[in-house]
Amino acid sequence: MNYKIALIRGDGIGPEVVNEAVGVLEAVGEKFGHSYEFVDVLLGGCATDAVGKSYPDGTAEKCRACDAVLLGAVGGPKWGSDRPAEQRPETALLAIRRDLGLYANLRPAALRPAMADACPLKKETAEKGIDLMMVRELTGGIYFGKRDRYDTPDRGVECTDLMAYSEQEIERIGRRAFELARLRRKKVSSVDKANVLETSRLWRAVMHRLAAEYPDVQYEDVLVDNCAMQLVRDPGQFDVVVTENMFGDILSDEASMVTGSIGLLPSASIGDSAPGLYEPIHGSAPDIAGQDRANPIATILSAAMMFRYSFQRPEEAAAIENAVDAVLAGGWRTPDIAEPGVTPIGTREMGRRIREHI
Repeated sequence: MNYKIALIRGDGIGPEVVNEAVGVLEAVGEKFGHSYEFVDVLLGGCATDAVGKSYPDGTAEKCRACDAVLLGAVGGPKWGSDRPAEQRPETALLAIRRDLGLYANLRPAALRPAMADACPLKKETAEKGIDLMMVRELTGGIYFGKRDRYDTPDRGVECTDLMAYSEQEIERIGRRAFELARLRRKKVSSVDKANVLETSRLWRAVMHRLAAEYPDVQYEDVLVDNCAMQLVRDPGQFDVVVTENMFGDILSDEASMVTGSIGLLPSASIGDSAPGLYEPIHGSAPDIAGQDRANPIATILSAAMMFRYSFQRPEEAAAIENAVDAVLAGGWRTPDIAEPGVTPIGTREMGRRIREHI
């Protein structure tokens, strides 16, 4: 097969980790007989510097013409909140998700065997195993709702952010969660705040209707504050966790930390027809950019998710994942995950060793 892949290299360490993921893609191509056409797409702070806005005209069209999109990382203090919205990298991220219809964010949080000692939880908790999938609604809710800022006569400036969800938005993300659960351990935990929020009460009603369509999948409702507690008390109880945009933003970061390092965790943002967007969950880390210190594993595992969810090639995905596990089992670590007394290797060397195992 020949795959056309858009590369958004981005800011900070983004270009470094994308380079290593591209090398892994090429190694997989040699092993399984695939070829690639890579298309560089400008987005983020680097786009602001180059053309004056973080989301250049035609960006979505370039991505739609590809089979998948691989993104490194965008942002940094250079393009902070004092900039106009069109120059801020986070504006571009929201825009590309919206324009490509990427409503489902998949974030696996798995404790890789060689990293068990890095888990911050109690040993007996870690030994139970952690392997959950966060499914976050990505294009609705408060992040995309109407905003307002106005003066009041006696309270100073007041602001509002509207959280809105429709039955259709909830149903499509919920169905994604149930279908994923059928491929895993057949359990869905739906997270809401139905004891307070009207949007959550609608969320729960729609999820209950969907649960009736999937009698083979165990279903439970979990209030968001209880979910936050359970993720650090016993994360092994979860399989697929589905929730709305803001709750998912917070909980997926919490889930990532119980696995030991955000430098190891990939993500996928997918829709019904547009190319999926694959990226590490970590940021651009401008303080170590260009120093050959960044961990490329999360981006490399994002490429594995690309094979699994966009190309329907699970064997290729497993080849990447197994290579990562083999390198970690061999004791090789980048600086962010190196234990005391272990001499770390650099970004390029980590990528090389993973390619060798493939």
